[in-house]
Amino acid sequence: MSTDEAAATGAGAGQANPPAFDTSKAHQARVYDYLLGGKDNFAADRAAVDAWLQIDPDLPFTVRSNRAFLGRAVRYLTAEAGIRQFLDIGTGIPTAGNTHQIAQRIAPESRVVYVDYDPIVLAHARALLISSESGATEYIDADLRDTVAILGQASLLLDFSQPVAITLLALLHAIPDSDHPYEIVGALLDAVPSGSYLVISHAGSDLLDPGQHDSLMRVADRMISNKITYRSREQLAPFFAATDLVEPGLVRVEEWRQDPGTAITGRSTLWGAVGRKR
Repeated sequence: MSTDEAAATGAGAGQANPPAFDTSKAHQARVYDYLLGGKDNFAADRAAVDAWLQIDPDLPFTVRSNRAFLGRAVRYLTAEAGIRQFLDIGTGIPTAGNTHQIAQRIAPESRVVYVDYDPIVLAHARALLISSESGATEYIDADLRDTVAILGQASLLLDFSQPVAITLLALLHAIPDSDHPYEIVGALLDAVPSGSYLVISHAGSDLLDPGQHDSLMRVADRMISNKITYRSREQLAPFFAATDLVEPGLVRVEEWRQDPGTAITGRSTLWGAVGRKR
């Protein structure tokens, strides 16, 4: 049975009723899943990708580069910065190389709390809870905007008196200015001590020409359920105001601490950075 058929019949992972989400419009997590070769997407998600590719043919490279950025950032934080606690918000549908898998490969005692609100991600949360024996993982069903709930539940596993890495990959561009994204990030950073880290990747308005940006926004408004807000490099800098950026700073995600011997084969439309809280 396909994902579309499962949605129509109410069948699926432990579901007796139809899923509580609109499959007639694309959702960022399912679009991302489709571009990474996953199966947890619907016709609307695939149609949105097809329309997007007509305007931005580098989208698959951008998505793969974002996933690779996560891997390099987590390896750096675990192996070089000594971080053993991660708050991964906007987890997305599990795929190869999830945060706990990368961190626990280096430091088995690492603890990871995942946060997402998409019902499909929740259905697959079990895959995120397979931890090493000495470490631990947990999943919180919550929206980024509800920082009180996230921090309260995360504190049951994470020790907020010790450094925590907060990861917000390809997430904040789904938070419009009217929902106060800078205050949201500020509240998360206020909850963790000095020596904690903030990892962000974000769609860059200045990484597209104006015509591309306007065309993509028309596609997003018409076909994607969650509003997308591209921001410039200058607009992203305030998210890191309370941190010192790890070299090379705020760059395209594929340029951040590139693995030796690898070649950059495209140009993404995502800015990315890692900052250490002062």
